Amino acid sequence: MRALPVFLVLALAACSGVVLSPVETTGAPGSDTSTSAPSTTATADPAETTTTVIGPSTTSTVPPESLSIEAYPVPEGSRPHDVAPAADGGIWYTAQASGELGWLDPETGETRHISLEDGARPHGVIVDAAGTPWITDGGLNNIYSVEPESGQVTVYPLPDDTPGANLNTATFDAAGNLWFTGQGGIYGMLDLASGETALYRAPEGPGPYGITTAPDGTVYFASLAGSYMGRVNDDGTVEVIEPPTPDQGARRVWADSTGAIWVSEWNTGNLSRYRPETGEWDTWPLPGESAAAYAVYVDESDIVWVSDFGSNSLVRFDPATETFHAYPLPHHPGEVRQIHGREGEVWGAESAADHLVVIRTR
Repeated sequence: MRALPVFLVLALAACSGVVLSPVETTGAPGSDTSTSAPSTTATADPAETTTTVIGPSTTSTVPPESLSIEAYPVPEGSRPHDVAPAADGGIWYTAQASGELGWLDPETGETRHISLEDGARPHGVIVDAAGTPWITDGGLNNIYSVEPESGQVTVYPLPDDTPGANLNTATFDAAGNLWFTGQGGIYGMLDLASGETALYRAPEGPGPYGITTAPDGTVYFASLAGSYMGRVNDDGTVEVIEPPTPDQGARRVWADSTGAIWVSEWNTGNLSRYRPETGEWDTWPLPGESAAAYAVYVDESDIVWVSDFGSNSLVRFDPATETFHAYPLPHHPGEVRQIHGREGEVWGAESAADHLVVIRTR
């Protein structure tokens, strides 16, 4: 069923498993229901695969060199894109190719899919405080909420005159409103109390991609095409923040507990940190010669996780020691496009291999 009519406000921004020998390096700043058993697979050679049935983890914090990747198959052709922990212990994921929202039970490997609309290509999914998943759809330029128990879908469409919005990712601000990005050159806010939408044109045109909310409630987004980070002001305008590396292709952003913003740089293979209180940047190159940093996520211990398309791995970075550990993905290519998690678990989706993956850190 459709929500109340959406009110559009256009404004121009005023300013511009088992891990096989994880790689350890030290960086320096600037340098339909289906059931299947979960499996653990990780390999440096796509021709060699080990599969083991696993159960839930009950261990304490695991040393980084002992961590492993566990993989769960999802229905073939799903092409899972983003993931978000569900309130019931499951994992929500966007099944981009099939136009559905998926849910995985990590205990059993069972999955179920909820259809959105014909033509939908869901990209991002996040979960609100009540446990409701919210989906950004780049196919039809809709935002969806899904009632977890009944699967009832509510649609919040963008106006018909924004066909090229290409909705990407969302975050909640301090007031509980949903901010979102569109690679076509927009960002916006959906007021969940009124159903009204404010839509803004991004500085420098196309590019808005990842988005995050800092502990103080400030919303930041990354512009992949624009190679900048934007800080959203109280009036909806954006302050453009330029990373020190030109044309770096800032793709995703995530805030840590101190309010620092971490940025994955797609074009350079760098991981960068911005400190809003001082305006200072630190930058570390990912291990390897062909790194391509796609997703970034900061866990409850302020450990930073990055997906590297170049090495086909998930990469752990400890800011305290400036040390990287790389964990090869179970499938080649895996193409993890987003990372999320909850205490003791770091989740991603192998979009090219129809699997969800998890690293259990406790």
